[in-house]
Amino acid sequence: MDIPRLQKTLEAAGFTVQWFPTAQAAKEALVARFAGKTIGMGGSVTLRDLGLYEALSQRGTVYWHWQQPGPETLAQAAKAQVYLTSVNALAETGQLVNIDGTGNRVAATLYGPEKVYFIVGLNKLAPTLEAAIWRARNIASPLNAKRLNRRTPCALSEVMKCYDCQSPERICRGMTIHMGPMKGVGETIVVLIDEELGY
Repeated sequence: MDIPRLQKTLEAAGFTVQWFPTAQAAKEALVARFAGKTIGMGGSVTLRDLGLYEALSQRGTVYWHWQQPGPETLAQAAKAQVYLTSVNALAETGQLVNIDGTGNRVAATLYGPEKVYFIVGLNKLAPTLEAAIWRARNIASPLNAKRLNRRTPCALSEVMKCYDCQSPERICRGMTIHMGPMKGVGETIVVLIDEELGY
């Protein structure tokens, strides 16, 4: 993966880009940056793997429904000054792809926060937008359905892929593609980490 080229592509689209060689380096930099800010976190195995909730909670107010379940937490996270999440896939052509079921995670990346951070491990990279959509549907979403113990074809079948099911337990209900930063967000930062993180 040509990180400098990807960085230039994302910056040309208007994103701010930061690169870290390790997850630990990224975590330390992010924790130091957010002192005094309210933080919202989207559902993300990447954020969990980084241990960001624990680290950030020692220094400020963090809203994450994985730790504090309920609609109040979702609402507070959406209104936070800074919103942290990841992507299901990042195309080398510069698009960020996410699939969501409830909508809170993608909604907060579209409007409101002073800053939105997409924290991305190298396993999320795909060569084209089409490949990124394929990855989101056939790798990330089935793994998330399994994690959530959903009784959907993608979670229960031997072959991991999207079956485009109509199950009531389906978690794939909406897809966003960021082609550039949203004008309703102060700044959108893509944090690239040279390690595999999340699904």
